[in-house]
Amino acid sequence: MSKRGEEGLVMRHPDRIPLPSRHRRKNPLLAFLTVSHDRREAEKEKEDSALPPLQQLVRHPLALLALVPNSVALFSAGAVAGAAAKTVTAPLDRVKLLMQTHGVRVVQGVGAKEKVGFVEAITTIGKEEGVKGYWKGNLPQVIRIIPYSAVQLFSYEVYKKLFRKKDGELSVIGRLLAGACAGMTSTLVTYPLDVLRLRLAVEPGSRTMSQVALNMLREEGFASFYGGLGPSLIGIAPYIAVNFCIFDLVKKSLPERYQKRTETSLATALVSATLATLMCYPLDTVRRQMQMRGSPYNSVLDAFPGIVERDGLIGLYRGFVPNALKSLPNSSIKLTAFDTVKGLISAGQKELQRITEESKQKVVS
Repeated sequence: MSKRGEEGLVMRHPDRIPLPSRHRRKNPLLAFLTVSHDRREAEKEKEDSALPPLQQLVRHPLALLALVPNSVALFSAGAVAGAAAKTVTAPLDRVKLLMQTHGVRVVQGVGAKEKVGFVEAITTIGKEEGVKGYWKGNLPQVIRIIPYSAVQLFSYEVYKKLFRKKDGELSVIGRLLAGACAGMTSTLVTYPLDVLRLRLAVEPGSRTMSQVALNMLREEGFASFYGGLGPSLIGIAPYIAVNFCIFDLVKKSLPERYQKRTETSLATALVSATLATLMCYPLDTVRRQMQMRGSPYNSVLDAFPGIVERDGLIGLYRGFVPNALKSLPNSSIKLTAFDTVKGLISAGQKELQRITEESKQKVVS
């Protein structure tokens, strides 16, 4: 170390004068004192980071949440919230899928009528398949939504940090980019399960997920698991971008006393999901029709004019009502649960810090 560097170190840490290595070799006493000083500092740091006694932690369960790694807590929150929301809204999702894909099934000779309405779709499922029919295809959806929600919500937080400006602020464009990237990341990871869910939900016959997967692999090849991936990525990117961005901005614009309320999160999520759904639903219809076996559409450019020619502009919004009834509470539950867990993690960290300080004070006194 240079002389100037040593002087700077002394000024910053006057209690710890640097000793050149040659002095420590020649003077064992100085070397011993230096090692002792380092050991005391290490023990002090260990004491500062020591946790309170277990009995005290048990009396403050919120502080226990701070011991769970943030990534694990956020992944778990997204998974549980997503699975619960999808299961509750599964009947509406099944109705929406039947309405969205009815045009392709008519061309294939599976559907007798050219159009099917919301109420008619509900009654048809009940008559032909019973109560269980409303949850047909829900298992692969739940299996898919666990990693999907976890990856989406967690990656959104990661991308927000990535797109922050040098001053630490996140612009509207940055929020939109973070949401778009999070949506595409989660879709790419779980897309084959989404295709399986669709096949189970709309194709006749009672089959298991593994049977459908094996048939697709034998008859249509591996590429069939990614049918409609292009419009899916194009559709999910603006949807998640708009949804998450509006949610964050509206919450941020509210007075601080309202920001942490659960009802505020629910209302904000409903507004953001409604606007995002209105903008992006036609791409979802295109994606579903491209996922169907024997679909006449090879690309998005084929599907849009084909659907409009056959069903008119309203064809792009087939199943919009059940989708809105499903996606709005779904998105509200998911975003609210995630927002609540983030608040609990923050509160848990503060609680742990507080009881740690109390424990230290008791030891000192």
